[in-house]
Amino acid sequence: MKILIFGFTKVKFMPYANFYLENIGTPKNDIHLLYWNRDLKQEDLSAYEGITFHEFGCYQEDDVSKLSKISSFLKYRTFAKKVIKQGDYDLLIGLHSLPAVLIYDVIKKKFKNKFIFDYRDSTYEGFAPFKKLVGGLVKTSSATFVSSNGFRRFLPESEKAKIYTSHNLLTDSLSHRDEKRLNGTKSDKIRIAFWGFIRHEEVNREIINKIAKDDRFELHYYGREQQVALNLKQYAKEIDAKNVFFHGEYKPEDRYEFVRNTDLIHNLYYDSNMMLAMGNKYYDGAVFRIPQLCMTGSFMGECAEKAGIGFQCSPYSESFIRDVYNYFTNLDAEIFDNNCDNELSHILEEYNSSKEVLKNV
Repeated sequence: MKILIFGFTKVKFMPYANFYLENIGTPKNDIHLLYWNRDLKQEDLSAYEGITFHEFGCYQEDDVSKLSKISSFLKYRTFAKKVIKQGDYDLLIGLHSLPAVLIYDVIKKKFKNKFIFDYRDSTYEGFAPFKKLVGGLVKTSSATFVSSNGFRRFLPESEKAKIYTSHNLLTDSLSHRDEKRLNGTKSDKIRIAFWGFIRHEEVNREIINKIAKDDRFELHYYGREQQVALNLKQYAKEIDAKNVFFHGEYKPEDRYEFVRNTDLIHNLYYDSNMMLAMGNKYYDGAVFRIPQLCMTGSFMGECAEKAGIGFQCSPYSESFIRDVYNYFTNLDAEIFDNNCDNELSHILEEYNSSKEVLKNV
């Protein structure tokens, strides 16, 4: 079978693509991957054997208005349609709703029940025509995978029988589960760490402002630095935040190094999409047995608290620092580790069920 997986960013920023790449098997299938090189910098893809890549090269900053991206989106649509037309594919796998919406006409016309839809972003659901197109994609698909059960509310109830949960689990992490336990470093500070693309300036300003006033803590950011990160670095400098550090972009395998130096995971987001999402760091917390901080009232926070692997809090609360300190210092390590093991077992059970669904398709 000839399969095209199409995404909306560079390969290294699409770790969720691994769920498909690991489970459709290149010896059996001819796998193609279309990706968007947004910064026009070369990416090392040598680790991916047996995959044919199609690079859409077009410079585009992420943290700019949606309207300013329209021209780039249309160029992506043209490129994707050309790749599909020339490739004569048997199956399409769309990572994210936006790129799938951009070629909805092609999918509906030529790939009914020959399309897998990966839904992981509700940013545009407030726009009724967009939501309608998303519903059409679900109906056209042979299977739809959601990265968070919180997103199911946006999808057609009539199609729930073919909607499955696909966790953002990086299976390579499982072989490094004891990284912190065996190689973790000690510190007299409580080290809070964020890793990933640094966004959401307002809430991070609030966190930096609170942490900077309490020398019991350190705050570390690991991730690519576009305008939001640069603004936050400048803000930290302006308020003389000596316990806030920015470490820059990293490779996926670098996570194991800074996991050793992390006491709490910063998993705090505050927008309509992320209040429903399940981020990669949720799974990192369960795998590496590191407690995480989640936004009060978020779907991820409710899951973390219910599983006993994290704490719901709000950086906007006057008691934020006190609440975080009390949570961390009162943790029972043995109970917490058992909770992580139980949650990971539940995640793997659902993950493996989704693998079977994918193989059947």
